[in-house]
Amino acid sequence: MEEPLIPVVLMSHTAHIRSHRKPRRTGSTTLAMRAGVAGGVLSMAAAGASATASAAEPVTQTLELPTLTADLAAQVAESADATQQAAASYELQAERDAAAAAAAKEAKADLAEAKEKAEAKKKAAEAARKAAAERAARSAERATLATTSASTTASAPASGSVGTVISFLKAQLGDAYVMGATGPNAWDCSSLVQAAFKQVGVDLPRVSQDQSMAGTDVSLSNLQVGDILYWGGKGSAYHVGVYIGNGQYLDAANPSKGVVIQDLSGYPASGAVRVL
Repeated sequence: MEEPLIPVVLMSHTAHIRSHRKPRRTGSTTLAMRAGVAGGVLSMAAAGASATASAAEPVTQTLELPTLTADLAAQVAESADATQQAAASYELQAERDAAAAAAAKEAKADLAEAKEKAEAKKKAAEAARKAAAERAARSAERATLATTSASTTASAPASGSVGTVISFLKAQLGDAYVMGATGPNAWDCSSLVQAAFKQVGVDLPRVSQDQSMAGTDVSLSNLQVGDILYWGGKGSAYHVGVYIGNGQYLDAANPSKGVVIQDLSGYPASGAVRVL
């Protein structure tokens, strides 16, 4: 009669925990012992039991992270180098952009300064040109008066013109002398002479220097009524008056005398010109 087979299941000490349970291999080795089986058969059965016990031991599986291979490590290193190079490139470009912006700003400032200097130089040159033109015009005017003195005198007026001049002058006797005054109650020497001859249409220059250049020169020994007397050099006279005959002249003398008649003997003239 055969003995019933008894299945033996060996479990791990952690098998009761769900997460530690491992799949069991299907099938099992049956340890059968038969009564009266020879010792060789018993030995085989024992060997089978030993194999079954080994098979029933829990199998532990270890998960290992993949190890970086040499190629993968090289790729990581290359990626890091590329990132560093890109960062350096961006930084260098930023520095170049900043330098370019600063250079552009400086160039703009230099251009503005150059324009201002050019404008100031242009204005100075224009002012100098204008001043030179004015000086040239004045010089030309004086040269014209000196070389064409006869042309500055109006045509001799009709008979009685000299009398008109003398009458006007005597009407101003007693008026005050004021430098720069032009009448009707105050005069300086040249404004009085100019106003007198204007009565007969003769347009004389305003100042003594220029009046000494007008008309025709006459000697002091050949004076006629109405001749203009001057004191100082011709073209640089400092005083003028009008000869009224009998060795006398009428002038706006000075602040203390005003408009008076004086004798030539007391204050001889330097020269004379005739415009009538």
